[in-house]
Formats: sequence, structure tokens, C-alpha cells
Amino acid sequence: MTPLIQSETLELLEWSRLCQHLANFAATKLGAIASRNLQIPTSQAQSENLLAQTQEIYKLESRISPGLSFEGIQDIGDAIERAALQGILAGEELLAIATTLAGTRNLRRIIDNQEDLPILLDLVADLRTYPEIEQEIHRCVDERGQIADRASQKLGDIRAELRKSRSQIIQKLQNILQVKSNAVQENVITQRGDRYVIPVKASHKDVIHGIVHDTSTSGVTLYIEPNSVVPMGNQLRQLIRKEEIEEEVIRRQLTAQVADIKDDLERLLAIVTTLDLATAKSRYSFWLKANPPRFVDREANETITLRKLRHPLLEWQHQHEQGHEVIPVDLVIQPETRVVTITGPNTGGKTVTLKTLALAALMAKVGLFVPAREPVELPWFEQVLADIGDEQSLQQSLSTFSGHIRRISRILNAITGDTVTPSLVLLDEVGAGTDPVEGSALAIALLHHLANHVLLTMASTHFGELKALKYQDERFENASVEFDDATLSPTYKLLWGIPGRSNALAIAQRLGLSVDVIEAAKQQMGGANDEVNEVIAGLEAQRRRQETKASEAQNLLHQAEKLYKEVSAKATNLEEREQALKASQEVAVQNAIAQAKGEIAKVIKGLQKGKPTAQEAQQATNTLNQISTQFIPKAAPKAPIGFIPKTGDRIRITKIGQTAEVITPPNSDGELNVRFGIMKMTVKLEDIESLDGKKPEPIAKPQNRTPPPPVTPPPPAIRTSQNTIDLRGKRVADSEIILDQAISTAAGQIWIIHGHGTGKLREGVHAYLKQHPRISHTEPAAQADGGTGVTIAHIK
Repeated sequence: MTPLIQSETLELLEWSRLCQHLANFAATKLGAIASRNLQIPTSQAQSENLLAQTQEIYKLESRISPGLSFEGIQDIGDAIERAALQGILAGEELLAIATTLAGTRNLRRIIDNQEDLPILLDLVADLRTYPEIEQEIHRCVDERGQIADRASQKLGDIRAELRKSRSQIIQKLQNILQVKSNAVQENVITQRGDRYVIPVKASHKDVIHGIVHDTSTSGVTLYIEPNSVVPMGNQLRQLIRKEEIEEEVIRRQLTAQVADIKDDLERLLAIVTTLDLATAKSRYSFWLKANPPRFVDREANETITLRKLRHPLLEWQHQHEQGHEVIPVDLVIQPETRVVTITGPNTGGKTVTLKTLALAALMAKVGLFVPAREPVELPWFEQVLADIGDEQSLQQSLSTFSGHIRRISRILNAITGDTVTPSLVLLDEVGAGTDPVEGSALAIALLHHLANHVLLTMASTHFGELKALKYQDERFENASVEFDDATLSPTYKLLWGIPGRSNALAIAQRLGLSVDVIEAAKQQMGGANDEVNEVIAGLEAQRRRQETKASEAQNLLHQAEKLYKEVSAKATNLEEREQALKASQEVAVQNAIAQAKGEIAKVIKGLQKGKPTAQEAQQATNTLNQISTQFIPKAAPKAPIGFIPKTGDRIRITKIGQTAEVITPPNSDGELNVRFGIMKMTVKLEDIESLDGKKPEPIAKPQNRTPPPPVTPPPPAIRTSQNTIDLRGKRVADSEIILDQAISTAAGQIWIIHGHGTGKLREGVHAYLKQHPRISHTEPAAQADGGTGVTIAHIK
């Protein structure tokens, strides 16, 4: 793409506005600058790598809360350059370098803990963050960016002398203020420059001899450094100079360390900027509710699929600038289609459709998700070329037509070679601005030329002749923007396969133009045009009917899903109630048994007192029979059996208490299909009964050999904070003590977090677990639990 037509196209599409919106999601100054100056890749491999970065950041931020943090990272580029030129960095600049190193190390630590992010792991693999330099800077520079006393012994001694000298000067001046209180204007000690002075009345200047450093505006107050303090002030100035020299020495040493790692710091900034830019793309895509695109191969007969595609700039206006709600468009373009002509009334959305497609192609190229419903499938376009808008210029004596032709010429010059170039060309009002006959002929010739040389062209037009190209060449397709005859306004919906019809006369008649004039215009046009419009109107009406039926079917599906959820919830509720009832019955039975045992014990105890007589024995027997009658429940009557469900019978599904109709009789497995309302489902015989409570007869099955009983799998291990041990940052020797304590009290499995790092801690942990008598075996954790950075140890 030539620079001129490239900049023109991006300007026409308002690409800079989209980049500015993206910059709002950047976390660092460098990321915001990169977002505003977003570079468009020149190869599909670059675009796929950028998309992979965005997808991996998107995945990573969905796992951690509140997302990646770029805290502390600053733009230290100028400081690095000045350090390389042997300049001396200020304390604030050195502190910025230290916080940037720390922030970058934190980013790398987060990414290193993930194993399924290969692009990001490769990006930070060679990242060096020099913790020793960061620590040295923090040792020498405090949080305000000032050189600390601890930076050197010499500096500490100098500052101790400074504090002592200041204290002596202030004490001396306070004594003077007390003794000469009548001569001073105000009982305060202040400074002029680096000299300590006191405010003396001008009329009493001879009372306090010294050096006048300043005078008040009114002239009634003189700021005098008393002669007795001047030598002390001189000494203080010398100490201050010594302090400045020592601070400069320390800053020079730190700057030299920064200069030595200039290349690594520049690489660090580049990596951090790349991460921040990918994070901004991920967050912007999330805000847009966008989906990742897949680049398709048109030569392999793959279809362009962009359903519910929204214009990102209009979406921003709607969300942040009180704009109108965005109406999405559906773009499904078949592999054989090379040119799409869009017709319809003005302000109907033709131009917005062109811009939306162009922005979607560019967003996919730079690694952004596309605001459309999944799947998002479109080609990788090497060039996106557009002629949209009016390039009329009075200074250059260019008419509207001339402006369009000049820009189209630049587009054609950018398309070189005899083969089809993977480019996207967008033409708004092609052939407009001149004689309709010549303009139409020029538009047809231009679109045929583009069909031979460009992968995809989309053009808007008012020329009716362009509608017929579809029926002459399979590479052409028609589309139109819908127009509501009742409200005389566009609906902004894109209709595929239907050319737009003329609405000028209908609009003119509804707006009050004379009927005679309208009829005369219709006679001038002839009846053929009316027939074409009637056919198009019929197609539009048929499409609306199909959309209505589709909408009704969708609503019916939603109702069915809602009913299914309600029935499922009711069944779950009944099961829970049944379990609760069983639990309460079990408690009642246990209480009854306990009470019965107590009554029986009383009878036995009574019999054991002396020799029981026959009368007492009979009485004990009667008592036991009464206890048996009271506490042993009677057997529930068995439900009658003999019901055989047939097609058309009404039955009751016992689990959900729902009455249903039998559709098919039970099969050999004892299953039958039933229907209640609009729902159909398969139930088992044991789950139904007749309306009078009869249970169905079981299906007799042929005697087969008994299958082996199913093996009950062991309950899955559950990871908790109690069985998880975090050893990161600890030495192997310390880790062994911690492990021994944990294994001695553990049962089942324990999760041991050791991370990756250099691998020494992991090797030490594995060696210790291998020889421990209570460990049966070990295995790496699942990918979601940390993968090889976490080891699961099984306790015998």
C-alpha cells in the first residue's frame, strides 16, 4: 500500500479514533503511546502472533483478579539514554528505574506460573530485571527520590554535621531574639537563600549588626543575618556543598550501573510495552464483547462469516457519548463472490456497512478481537483500500467526480500484477457525480476490473444497472439496506440477495408532491420499473414473513427451555423434600427404637426382682406386645400391579408429579416416550403410574449372564488450604522440615507448590518424597492446579 492511499484510507475510516479508544485501556505511558500509533502488520504470521498474544492475555486475566498489574512501571527511556551519554541521573529517575525493574519482575513471575501461555512465556524468557541494581538504588534513594543518609558513611557524617550546625545557628538566633526582642519585627527565624535571618525593624537596624539579605515590600522590615552567626552560616554553606558533592558521587555510581545494562533495559521496555499493548487489546476486546477472529483462505472455498457485526466507533458513542444504539449487520460472503454491490436509500447505512467491514479487517490484522458473534471468520487482507466520502476541492479545482476518480486511480495503482491480490476495496457511491449513463458504464467497468484483480470489493451505488451484474457473473452479489415504507425511514438492516428498490416517488408522494406530477413521472419511467419494484417488494415481504416465523420458532424454543428448567427445578425440589422426609423418618424411628428399648428394659428389670409368678410373666408378655404394637410400624400396602401403558394413555410421572400422554409403548429396556405440553421426554417404567395409582408391569427380559458389578471409583481428591503447602522462596533444607511435619499429620494427598525457577527446589522436594516411608507415589498436578510447578504426594 502506498503511503498516500494508506494514510487516506485510515483517515476515512477514522482509525485514529479507534486507536485513541484503545489507548484508554493501556496501563502505562509507553502502552498508551504504542496504542495511539498502532502499527499495522505486513504479514499474516505477524497478525496471528499478535492475536495469540491478545488471546493469552485474555485467558490469563480471566484467571487472576484484578488482572495483570503494571504498577511501578514508568517511561525510563530518556533516563537510559542520558545514562549512556555519561550524564548523571536525578534521584527520581533512579527511583523510577528501580520501580520499573520491580514491576517487570512481578509481571514475569505471574506469567512464569502459567504453562499454557507459550507466546507470553517465550516473550519474557530472556527478560532480565537485575534485582541487585534495584536493591542498591533503594538502599541509596528514599521513596521521595532523595539520596538517603545510608548511601555512604561519608554522606552520613556530613549530614550529621549539617544538623549540628543548623541547630547551633538556630539556638544562637533564638538567644538574639530574646535579648533584642524590641528590635525585631516578629519573633521568627526564616531563611533567605541558604542563610538564616531574623526580621528586624528598619528603625532599629543599628541595634542588631549584621548583613542585610532582604527587605520587605513596605521597607519597614529588614532581614538581617547577625554578625555573630555569619561564620556559622559560612561553615553551613561549606557543609551543604560537601553534601552536594557526595550525593553527586553516589548518583554517578548508580548511573554508571544503569548505563552498563542499557541494552537489557531497552529490551525490557520493549517487552513491557508489548505486554501492555496486548493487555490493552484484550481489555478493549472484552469491553466490546468481541470475539477472536480466524483467518480463512478464500482460495480453499472458505466463507467470510461476520454475524451481528457492530461498528466499534458507534459502539463507543453509544456507551460513552449518549449515541444511538448500534444496529448490527450480518455479512456472510460465499467463496465465489468477489464483488458485493449495496443499493438502497440515502442515510440507510450503506457507508456505515463499508466502514464496519474495513475496521473489522484492520482490527483482526493488528491483533484485536472483532465485535461480532462467533464464529468470526474473514481473510487476512494485505491491503485495505477505500474511497469513501467527498473529495471535492475548490483550491485544486476538483469536483466531486474528479475527487473520486483521483482516489480510485491511486487505489488501482496500489493493485499491481495480473494475479488476484489479497486486498479489500471499498467504494462509496461508485460512478456518482457525473452523467448517470456514463457513470453507470464506468462503475460496471471498474467493478469488473476489480473482480479480476482483487479478493473482495464492496461498493455502494444508486445505479440500477449494477443490480443486474449478479445475474450475468457469479462473482457478483447483491445486497440492500431495508427501507420502511410506513415511516419513510431506513431500518439500517442489510438484506442479502435482494437489490434495493427505488423509493423516491413513494417518498415524494407521502411528502405531498402533486399526484399529477407523480403519475407523469411514472409514465416517463415506464411500467417495467414498476414491475421490478413489485418483485423486489414481494421478495422483501417474503423475507419479513420468514423472519417472523424464525422469531416465533425462537420464542417457542425459549419457552420450551424455560419449561424444561421449571420442570427440572420442580423434580430437584421433590427429590430434596423426599430425602428430607426420609431423614426425619429415620430420626423418628431411631427415637422410637430407643424408647422401646427403655420400656423393654423396665419390664426385664421388673422380672429380675425376685421369682416371677405366672401372672407377672403374663403381664410382662402383654406389656411387650403393647410395645410391639406401638413402635413397630405396619407394612405399607403394596401398590397394585398390572397396568400396561399403551400409546395415548394418560399416566403420571411420579418424580415430578406431572400428568403426561404416552407417545410410544415401552421398549425392551423398560423406557417409553411421553409428552406433556410442548415437552417430550423419555422415562422409565418404574417412574410412572396410572392415574388411579397402579404400577406398570415390569418388562420380562431374557436371562443373560449377570454383568460384573461396577467398580466404584475412589472419591476424587479435593485440594484445600489444609492440604496445600507453599514452599516457593524457601531453601531445600527448610522445605524438608516443613514437609516432614505436614506428612506426619496428613492423610490422602497433599499438594506441594514449589514453582519452576531454577529447578533446584523441585529436585530437592522430589528426592525427599521418594525416600520418605509414608509416601506411596507422587505425580504432577493438573494444568489448572499449576502443572509441573505443583507436585501431588499420596500418603500410604
